[in-house]
Amino acid sequence: MTDPLAVLQRIRESRPREIPRAGEVCELCAEPIPDDHGHLVDLSARNLLCACRGCYLLFLSEGAGGSHFRSVPDRYLSFPDFSLSPAQWDDLQIPVSVAFFFLNSSLDRVAAFYPGPAGATESELPLDTWTEVIAANPRLSTLEPDVEAFLVRSRANQGGTECYIVPIDACYELVGHLRRLWRGFDGGKEANAKLDAFFDDVKAKAQ
Repeated sequence: MTDPLAVLQRIRESRPREIPRAGEVCELCAEPIPDDHGHLVDLSARNLLCACRGCYLLFLSEGAGGSHFRSVPDRYLSFPDFSLSPAQWDDLQIPVSVAFFFLNSSLDRVAAFYPGPAGATESELPLDTWTEVIAANPRLSTLEPDVEAFLVRSRANQGGTECYIVPIDACYELVGHLRRLWRGFDGGKEANAKLDAFFDDVKAKAQ
């Protein structure tokens, strides 16, 4: 079987050693990429890399990138009948109305993050609470480690909770928007309008 990492090395060596401008090329092979492009998770550095279509597909199969790279899938899945009680939300120890959860394979545990003026803040997640969440909807067991997240928005004043499985890069996109727009204690008008628009987009993609 062809080693994807060896293929990537040959691609790198066959290209001119140019210094590209940031944001215009694949971060693995320097191929020019459009604004709408895929991402890889670097499992060692725990960050996202912009990827051309070829590199994205190269690491799409499970195990193709070993313990180094994984392509972020484009799945959006809604949980219309899923809800968290106010007590369960309190147990999650999330001080704002939005959070996302993903399985960190290197630590073998679920990580919980919420957005704010400083970016993504990690919250200590009680494992028994996450076990309860999984038990309430077994479809969450399909969550792919490192590259997908369970995105939750508590809307207690509107009588419900919005829950989705989304690509992990969508969560960090949201974090970036809110960090830039956040004002005051609750985010302010612009940040909350962006949050509404983001969830409207997620809902449309999930349908």
